[in-house]
Amino acid sequence: MDETPLSSTKQLALSPLLAPLSNLDGVGPKTSQLLVRAVGGHRVIDLLFHLPNAIIDRRYRPELKNAIPGRIATLKLQVIHIEKPQRSKQPWRVHVTDGTGTAELVFFSQWQAKKVQPNAKIIVSGTVETYNNRLQITNPHYLEPIENEFMIPAIEPVWPLTAGLFPKNLYKALRSALSKCPELPEWIDPTLIQQHQWPTFRKALHLLHFPSDFPELFENQTYEAMESRARSRLAFDELFAEQLAIGQAKRTSQQSPGRVLIGDDSLTNQALQKFGFALTQSQEKALREIKHDLEQPFRMLRLLQGDVGSGKTIVALLTALHAVEAGYQAVIMAPTEILARQHYEVFSDLCSVETVFLSGSIKGNARKETLEKIQNGTAKIAIGTHALFQEVVEFHNLALVIIDEQHRFGVEQRIKLGDKGENTDILVMTATPIPRTLLLTRWGELQVSRITQKPAGRKPIQTTLHALDSMDKILQGIERMLSQGCQLFWVCPLVEESEVMDLAAAKDRYLSLKHHFGENNVGLAHGQQDSNERQEALDLFAKNKTKILVATTVIEVGVNIPNANIMVIEHAERFGLAQLHQLRGRVGRGEKQSYCLLLHDDKINFTAKKRLALLRDTEDGFLIADEDFKIRGGGEVTGRRQSGLPDFKLVDEIRLEQWINPAWQSAEYWFNQERMASLPQKEAIECLLLLFNKNNSGRLLRSG
Repeated sequence: MDETPLSSTKQLALSPLLAPLSNLDGVGPKTSQLLVRAVGGHRVIDLLFHLPNAIIDRRYRPELKNAIPGRIATLKLQVIHIEKPQRSKQPWRVHVTDGTGTAELVFFSQWQAKKVQPNAKIIVSGTVETYNNRLQITNPHYLEPIENEFMIPAIEPVWPLTAGLFPKNLYKALRSALSKCPELPEWIDPTLIQQHQWPTFRKALHLLHFPSDFPELFENQTYEAMESRARSRLAFDELFAEQLAIGQAKRTSQQSPGRVLIGDDSLTNQALQKFGFALTQSQEKALREIKHDLEQPFRMLRLLQGDVGSGKTIVALLTALHAVEAGYQAVIMAPTEILARQHYEVFSDLCSVETVFLSGSIKGNARKETLEKIQNGTAKIAIGTHALFQEVVEFHNLALVIIDEQHRFGVEQRIKLGDKGENTDILVMTATPIPRTLLLTRWGELQVSRITQKPAGRKPIQTTLHALDSMDKILQGIERMLSQGCQLFWVCPLVEESEVMDLAAAKDRYLSLKHHFGENNVGLAHGQQDSNERQEALDLFAKNKTKILVATTVIEVGVNIPNANIMVIEHAERFGLAQLHQLRGRVGRGEKQSYCLLLHDDKINFTAKKRLALLRDTEDGFLIADEDFKIRGGGEVTGRRQSGLPDFKLVDEIRLEQWINPAWQSAEYWFNQERMASLPQKEAIECLLLLFNKNNSGRLLRSG
């Protein structure tokens, strides 16, 4: 898409929608703040994108004799008698009839009851109930004189609110916002609109927010169909804008000059010789795909996915050496110092080039020397933690960024590291992609290499589910396994995201297991320990001097103890699926059969048990991530959030699956014919991108 500016006429039409909410009639500073909090945006169009999440259908208008209890009914009635309460806590009762039967209107506040007079003709709307074999409506939602029938909507939208914001305030603001929305130029292909009978953009918003403005739809019984079409049209609009943004970012990346990294395999062959093991076919295939990308004149953005223990690290090493062979630097960032140091030790053993390590614990002259080596290019490979993307770290000629366990880093952190070089190639590695990454792979921005094989001799980990009330049997089974020379991790969860409570849980379990298995058989590792104390606990466990290591999630990555073949995860339902998969991967690294016991609360709900059952039934990280995606959503594809429901305002899960492919096809069609498009067509697309705030999101996409 070119940078052709909107014409002054189009800018004038669009500006009221892009204006702040405080511009709306009757919206003061306090209401404006409440609206921003409720709708998640500060523009007028963001308010219009705040669609109802439910409706109250008041079209059911039966005679009293046929009224069905449990349904919301709208009834024309005549007041027979008003029964005042005998005691203060009793309700007012208004006896009414419609000529076919009688009912009672029950009020717990006097001011509502006093709105009616004997013999008055009224119209009410509320939920019909039965009490002592009598029909009644308690606290009707609406009660009006018969001449005000028009004030009761046939379909009443229900919008999500926030504390302090009332429906009437939101209603007035929405009316004002809609009045500022003109008929905009159409950006969807007319054939698609005709095929699906979609309304215009403005009419779709109007119909969803104010359905009572379209009484003809209720008379013809076509409201449900039109409501569905309106929601589908708006969902398509948002997906189309998203696909245009993704497509533009990809084309910009591919068209921008990038480094062509071609190596002579000298360093990679040396490393493989020192490694001493043949790569699996999956590893070789992944390496070929990565090298092919590196040798192209455009930027690489690739995901290397493989289950824990499948050999991603050696592929990362050989990828880094390929960049060094081409005359450039490579950097590897890991989320914890434990994992980063593990990578550094492996790389230092296998590499014949200068490799340096940087983390927050590197101080003084050692830190200064490391930074100098990175800056002057003496260090060909830098390995470390978050410290790598600090401003003081400057690279000589960085060409390749490798991010391990990328779900542990924020989007902005990954961007900062990538910005250390010019047009850097990016390889992200994980056993279970975060939902946001899975979304990017689905939509074509992130290419995927998968390592599906594990090294010879690795056996599948047997995963089982156990209720916490079976603890005695679990401990008996562990006693048998320990007598056979096994070692086990026992992981305690975070409790209410409190590090203090997490520590207490780990300590309590540590004390109880020491009492059961003996003073010298149990160790403890957690994030609040001094790093030396924690490392000592890990070393004792690695040397088989302790049999059980009680830990928090500090052992999620970077711990490689082949003799440990049992993983117990307490309150497994409190962990994310990706995290459970990572924790399980701490075992299964040796020749022994390995086991993972997922201990769960006795009364977990169906969804939680289903999630754990999926982990029991598969070790496929992509299947697990896909389920995680469905549960947590994908975060923002062109934004910063990594999980939670995607930051879509108008797209639900069903319409995401229904319209993503047509939206992608429409975006591809647009890019193919963009050069021949007329100015009005280009302006329409620019309007769409501005409305959905997608006109400048490419940089965020490029982080992976």
